[in-house]
Amino acid sequence: MNQSTSELPYCVYILFSEKDHLLYIGFTTNLENRINNHNQGRTKSTSYRRPLHLIFTEYYLFKEDALKREKYFKTTAGKRAIKLMLSNTLEKLNYKKPNRRIEFLFEETEAER
Repeated sequence: MNQSTSELPYCVYILFSEKDHLLYIGFTTNLENRINNHNQGRTKSTSYRRPLHLIFTEYYLFKEDALKREKYFKTTAGKRAIKLMLSNTLEKLNYKKPNRRIEFLFEETEAER
């Protein structure tokens, strides 16, 4: 099965806030539109944290899998996985600071909305 991301409609993404250096984890079916909404202040939870930069995406064929992954990233184990997967990116963004925990800001998952 050879599929492009356009054939994988569900996306889990991570944004980095330049303002507060926190990460935002989300789910969408239209990544470009969603990022525009975040950066134009149309998303309440991130409107005061702009500018936001996309630093990670994963695409899924099925909505349930994407929502499960989003939810996982919001757990302690998921946060550890993000730190491990994106360690170089976070370091280059000056995100790793001595004695500072990496913090995350979440919006409710679609299942909770």
